[in-house]
Amino acid sequence: MPLRLIFMGTPDFAVPTLLALHAAGHEIVAVYTRAAKPGGRRGLDFVPTPVEREATRLGLKVLTPKSLRNDEAQAEFAAFNADAAVVVAYGLILPKAVLDAPRLGCFNVHASLLPRWRGAAPIHRAIMAGDVDSGITIMQMDEGLDTGAMMMREAMPIAPDMTTGELHDALAALGARLMPVALAAANRGTLNATPQPAEGVTYAEKISKAESRIDWGRPARDVHNHIRGLSPFPGAWFEFDGARVKVLRSTLGSGSGAPGTALDDALTIACGDGAVRLVQVQREGKKAMSAEEFLRGTAVKAGALFV
Repeated sequence: MPLRLIFMGTPDFAVPTLLALHAAGHEIVAVYTRAAKPGGRRGLDFVPTPVEREATRLGLKVLTPKSLRNDEAQAEFAAFNADAAVVVAYGLILPKAVLDAPRLGCFNVHASLLPRWRGAAPIHRAIMAGDVDSGITIMQMDEGLDTGAMMMREAMPIAPDMTTGELHDALAALGARLMPVALAAANRGTLNATPQPAEGVTYAEKISKAESRIDWGRPARDVHNHIRGLSPFPGAWFEFDGARVKVLRSTLGSGSGAPGTALDDALTIACGDGAVRLVQVQREGKKAMSAEEFLRGTAVKAGALFV
């Protein structure tokens, strides 16, 4: 049975769920997203969010309020008389008046197995911590930070060399598959709410560019997780020959030596314990390239120092 839905989301991660709900035949009465930001050449053009672009293409009504905490915004939201609101990486806090307005409530696609990795950067933090799995939790939203009851939960393995970009895309697709199922069950009254356990709570703090420099003194596995956890953005980096180089892909290597020292001429770099081999890099201001392409333009011999 088609539902009257409000969709609330902003980045690329939210787009697959919006498209899945539209394809399922639900009536999306409004799409809330963050306002367009200056961008393009010289910052003179306003660039809409990925969700706004797709909503406009689908002919849906788009709203970009700066806040939902005022009476006017809350009255406008309630006037849509929605059965449910679907929230995917929206970026604004939903006050109680908004959470309570839809008949079935507000449902969130969260990119972790709650209660692990509540907060802003669950995908990055899961990989940086070396987690072996992640997943999607469909959550009934409340006023807390990702503290609502779990309605659906499905795990996904994290491969040893998987990057944040790859896990992001896989989880976005999983969330898009689960949300229509959850809404249908909620409408039938068969969707069970499970409170989050008090044990196992962790918080995924927002990624800071200040933490992106590679520390070769850490164990190789930690360095590898750091690299793939920050790929493709903001990108873990080092300096070589006076230039900054991002590492977009790596794998565990073999050998040992002084941290930051090249162990061969194939970009195997010693860490505090073990080594990593760089697979894809990007010079500052240049396009991404394989290690082989990088080495054709930059001579790196065993014993070279990466800082």
